[in-house]
Amino acid sequence: MATKIFVNLPVRDLNASVAFFTRLGYQFNPQFTDEKATCMVVSDDIYVMLLVESFFQTFTPKAVTDARQANEAIICLSVDSRTEVDRLVDAALGGGARSLPDDEHGAEFMYARNFEDLDGHLWNILYMDPSFVQQPEAAAPAEARA
Repeated sequence: MATKIFVNLPVRDLNASVAFFTRLGYQFNPQFTDEKATCMVVSDDIYVMLLVESFFQTFTPKAVTDARQANEAIICLSVDSRTEVDRLVDAALGGGARSLPDDEHGAEFMYARNFEDLDGHLWNILYMDPSFVQQPEAAAPAEARA
């Protein structure tokens, strides 16, 4: 079975966040959606759980970071083309996202743009030319190498 990833993000206004990400083209799984949370489907193996801040707080004893004031993480999603990078970021900006400086850390085979969503979470949308990407050789577990 493939490993799946569920990124959990606190949001102030669940309905506004759903409208924002719907504008970007994402869909939501109604089976995991109620007034406290929703499950945004990024791909068959990637999901973003948008959790109302008070509900998010029930999962951790630590304070919830206000992503508008401090960085918590940068969520990077790869897409299939430069055009798709532009489409997603332009849709985000049109939906109220804040523009961030574009990624200048990449090489000639990478194209990325960045935005801050309605709750301050940082997103990096990346296209990487597949002809430049080499598949890594599988490494043996540390125990097997010892």
